[in-house]
Amino acid sequence: MGSGRSAQSRGGAASGLLLALVAALLAAGSASEYDYVSFQSDIGSYQSGRFYTKPPQCVDIPVDLRLCHNVGYKKMVLPNLLEHETMAEVKQQASSWVPLLNKNCHMGTQVFLCSLFAPVCLDRPIYPCRWLCEAVRDSCEPVMQFFGFYWPEMLKCDKFPEGDVCIAMTPPNATEASKPQGTTVCPPCDNELKSEAIIEHLCASEFALRMKIREVKKENGDKKIVPKKKKPLKLGPIKKKELKRLVLFLKNGADCPCHQLDNLSHNFLIMGRKVKSQYLLTAIHKWDKENKEFKNFMKKMKNHECPTFQSVFK
Repeated sequence: MGSGRSAQSRGGAASGLLLALVAALLAAGSASEYDYVSFQSDIGSYQSGRFYTKPPQCVDIPVDLRLCHNVGYKKMVLPNLLEHETMAEVKQQASSWVPLLNKNCHMGTQVFLCSLFAPVCLDRPIYPCRWLCEAVRDSCEPVMQFFGFYWPEMLKCDKFPEGDVCIAMTPPNATEASKPQGTTVCPPCDNELKSEAIIEHLCASEFALRMKIREVKKENGDKKIVPKKKKPLKLGPIKKKELKRLVLFLKNGADCPCHQLDNLSHNFLIMGRKVKSQYLLTAIHKWDKENKEFKNFMKKMKNHECPTFQSVFK
């Protein structure tokens, strides 16, 4: 949205040899992890001028770091390459990328993101290649724009190396079938009906409503969605006085299909976020209490606490 790999390091190898070995192991897909990490020789470039309260350490990738827990290696470095010092901060910032990962906009997305959010334990930091960043950005930013997001400054591609040793691989089990197939479905309408996926969308959205839709029409390249009835589940930035006259927009969605909107007789679960003066639809599901996954979502929603990540896309 990919998988890096690691090997075992017992220390004492020359830096150049280690980097060459790491590159080979990453490409080969070895699944073991490093026992420890030592950054003394490269601590200056790793910290990039920032003072850290704790020295770099190798830690387990937790299961609830959903973005990277299945990336292919088991341990990561803290602070990471985005200057997150604690696991809580990593989880907070990484959570907002999980819905994009599920859109399969590029087969190298997980490799790229996890090389920064959860870098593999090595004797010095290895950044993703600039071309990998550019490939992921060029494939995924158009999808992000449907949700009102743009490629963030923190992932600006000219920050990453061109000719140095760098992370530049696709997952070893990737196939052509795992690449985007040129689907024309509007991305906010192309959602997996799994309770965990719906929860992830809920957390990545600013508001959620149960809604009956009166009509859908095209307006300035968007789909304009006019509600008939609505019940707030999560108000977010919507003020109560705005709720009565609320309309939603499916950004850039005038000409892409959204099959959920083919039949407006149902109630819908609508999620979205506010961008400037518009309320954008970011996910839509039929409100189906008979569906097992939807029922599970409703149960989880009552007690689930979403992480906050307000600074991620600035």
